[in-house]
Amino acid sequence: MSQSTNLHDLYADHDVGDAAAAMEMLAARQAALDILGAVLGEYKALDGVLEDSKAFRTLPQRDRAFCRMLVATVLRRLGQIDDILQQAEEKPAPKNIIVQNTLRLGAAQILFMGVPDHAAVDTSVRLIDAAEMDRQKGFVNAMLRTVARVGKEWLARQDEATRNTPQWLLQRWIEDYGLRGAGQIAQANLSEAALDITIKDEKDRAYWISALKAVQLGCRTLRCKDGRGSVQDMPGFNDGMWWVQDAAAAIPAHLFGDVSGKTVLDLCAAPGGKTAQLAAMGAYVVALDRSAQRLKRLRQNLQRLRLEEKVEVVVSDATVWRPREAAQYILCDAPCTATGTIRRHPDILHLKTETDLQRLVTVQAEILENAYAMLAPGGILVYCVCSLQKEEGEKQIEALLSKHSNAIKLAITPEEVGGLSEIITEDGDVRSLPYHLPTLGGIDGFYISRISKSV
Repeated sequence: MSQSTNLHDLYADHDVGDAAAAMEMLAARQAALDILGAVLGEYKALDGVLEDSKAFRTLPQRDRAFCRMLVATVLRRLGQIDDILQQAEEKPAPKNIIVQNTLRLGAAQILFMGVPDHAAVDTSVRLIDAAEMDRQKGFVNAMLRTVARVGKEWLARQDEATRNTPQWLLQRWIEDYGLRGAGQIAQANLSEAALDITIKDEKDRAYWISALKAVQLGCRTLRCKDGRGSVQDMPGFNDGMWWVQDAAAAIPAHLFGDVSGKTVLDLCAAPGGKTAQLAAMGAYVVALDRSAQRLKRLRQNLQRLRLEEKVEVVVSDATVWRPREAAQYILCDAPCTATGTIRRHPDILHLKTETDLQRLVTVQAEILENAYAMLAPGGILVYCVCSLQKEEGEKQIEALLSKHSNAIKLAITPEEVGGLSEIITEDGDVRSLPYHLPTLGGIDGFYISRISKSV
């Protein structure tokens, strides 16, 4: 089902001429305007803003879904939207963030979301009215009417993939994957990601496949066919029977083999999806992260899943922390630019910079070096990042192998990733890209390598 169809279904019964319906529609859009301002104006992560927004949380479920998709659509298509708004200007637009973001929200509804033109225009003008900017109401009305009249003609002439991707990031992808590969990545990022979950108890797999209308993908991931709405409202979530985790992110924990009764170090563990996997597989997990706030979220997740007794939480810096004795199993999910998750986190396009990449590459190298130093001879180190740039993945492992003659790469096999051979490289690593598995709904961009230390 397409994004446009989803939203048409959500709002088919809304008539902007009805006062009560109009207020409902305006509340969702007002929340979207505030959220968009926090992301683009204050450079805050979308998920955190949604969580902190009282206006968003108090919306009815249907309106929350609309609000979130509206903001995500603007963030995902911002390059196209701003280009079309610029073409629609007959005179320079006011340099006002409220006016600018209101126009973006209105244009997104008209161009990409199947909302009736009159509803998108009317509610946008009402937002300006609510902001007590009477002098701008005529400007916003005229701009959006122009977008409604000719915007889709302009849209057809755009290169949507490159228009919505920051130039510095697109250049990195071209260097790493060639012009065609970079274009495929950028195009795939325009689609909403599927909802994937990991279940806590394997013996319940058949039940949850049926209850959640899911299909199995990869190792043990369940991909839900209907991912709309709030996950908290889905059966089993509040009972701690499963958690949300992309199919690619679910792979690393399975690359140690049988860890039942074994101790596994999970470096940079928050928010805890991989920690939960390891604990559910019977391991005793030492979950380390430098952020006490992020570890608070990890503890909350483990409590919901009733797995907290199997996990020791440590607040420390993975670049310098060492265990009391060498570790047999280490999972190093390093901090990264997370560009492999743009489909589900489109704010990354506007929050991450080239400077962030350079800083993170340095931190990753320090964490990986420290992780290798604490690895016992014959032990297994799994390194992973949810980023697309090879500087954060392949090149980090190449540097480690060249520096340590006793470092050995243990090739990952298609059987270990549920038969998804497309994501296995010639070097025996996992390198998934957003355009992989297109008939199954795609997958997050991820890099995973498995290293051992010779005895």
